[in-house]
Amino acid sequence: MVARRPGLARVSGGVAMGGPGARRSELCTGQGGSIVYTVSPSPVGKDADDVAADADEEPGGTPAIRNPATDGEPAAARRGRLRGVGPTVVLLGLTSLLTDLSTEMVTAVLPLYLVERLGFTPFQYGLANGLYQGASAVSRLVSGFVSDRFHRHRDVAATGYAMSAAAKVVLAAGGVSPGTLSGALAADQIGKGLRTAPRDAMLSLSAPASRLGFAFGLHRAMDTVGAMLGPFVAFALLAVSPGSYDLVFVLSACIGLVGVAVIVLLVRPPSARPSARPARPTAPGRGAGRAPSAGATFGLLRAPGYRRLACVGVGLALCTIGDGFVYLRLEQRLDFAMAYFPLLAAGVYCVYLVLALPLGLLADAVGRGRVFVGGYLALSGVYLVLCFAQPGMLGLIAVLVMMGAYYAATDGVLAAAASALIPAELRTGGLALVQTGVALAQLAGSVAFGALWTWRGPDTAFRWAVLAGLIAIVLAVVALRGAGGGRRTAGPARVRTG
Repeated sequence: MVARRPGLARVSGGVAMGGPGARRSELCTGQGGSIVYTVSPSPVGKDADDVAADADEEPGGTPAIRNPATDGEPAAARRGRLRGVGPTVVLLGLTSLLTDLSTEMVTAVLPLYLVERLGFTPFQYGLANGLYQGASAVSRLVSGFVSDRFHRHRDVAATGYAMSAAAKVVLAAGGVSPGTLSGALAADQIGKGLRTAPRDAMLSLSAPASRLGFAFGLHRAMDTVGAMLGPFVAFALLAVSPGSYDLVFVLSACIGLVGVAVIVLLVRPPSARPSARPARPTAPGRGAGRAPSAGATFGLLRAPGYRRLACVGVGLALCTIGDGFVYLRLEQRLDFAMAYFPLLAAGVYCVYLVLALPLGLLADAVGRGRVFVGGYLALSGVYLVLCFAQPGMLGLIAVLVMMGAYYAATDGVLAAAASALIPAELRTGGLALVQTGVALAQLAGSVAFGALWTWRGPDTAFRWAVLAGLIAIVLAVVALRGAGGGRRTAGPARVRTG
């Protein structure tokens, strides 16, 4: 990520400096699949705005991004699109909206159901929650490698969405037994892991680099609309017909299938097209047309900026507990009717919906690292309220607002920050690698917190969560300051793709 300087025009594959006839650098695939730069004349007779309208630039001279849904549009039409993002972003947002509506209808009541109805201890709940996160973590890496290797971002993402929809169908057909519930939730999490990285890669390939924060914020806002509506729908169904979980599962399955239809029938996958001019001749069979390898994806960790961001994300996630623990603690402290339990998640999603776009824009303006760390500061505030205070109505509102701010500041922002550090041909695998590390860290944090709650009590568990979170935030600030204070850093890592 690099801040623009006056006089720089955005061009396909590089940055054009000065007026007509100036020279520009391009990122190309050279011998052996390595990524190298060439220098060539920039288009003559076009000003900066015209060039920017014809081809969007990734920071640091990454490959030009092409979206088949918008190729061939006049420059004026492209400038008129929604804040510089194409229809792929909106359609992916609609798919996520429907899928999250389906999922949250089921998961909004799960913590209470598992603990109160099935008798899970906090440790057992933390272990179950962590294992579900772990299942998604493994599938993230698989989906990232397959998507980059075979360039099938949409197909892999659609498979993940289909698995989540199928999990709801199983619940609707099999009822709510512990075995069926566990299997269906595991399948749902594996589906989530499969779809997340290729979907985020499609988002990053469907918007110019300067609008990545807005594109991810728009998608997350639509995603959150579904997540917000899910608990309300579940609450309404159970209020009308108490105990009718089958009705919730059937409607959830139907909505999930509609979401799959949107991505399969309407979304046209964007593509990354490197420059056609290599820096030097490439010997036949050496690097020509080579697909990215798993080694190239893991090789991103040798790039300081990417490695630093991954370590910050994993370190902060290690100090994160499951949302269910927060909701259970609120229910214990406030002693409200169990029927209102799903509305806690709805309140968080309402705040997230309001803040997702503004914080995405703020991340583009002041630096994604700063906004990301700020989100974890808000999460530490949640744990602090539940640890040292007897929350009344004001405490409840404060917890929900801070949790919503945490999600708005971290979810899409981490993906946007990582996207700008990863070459386009490694985008899906690079995102999956970061997301896998975060998911595994959350698994460990959830299990550790559940064990502390079970054996030392909730007060002790939340005190340790606050302390660990603050230490992680300080270390993250120090790490990001070494990268320029969390502002935009240099462009994507230069790695070999073969």
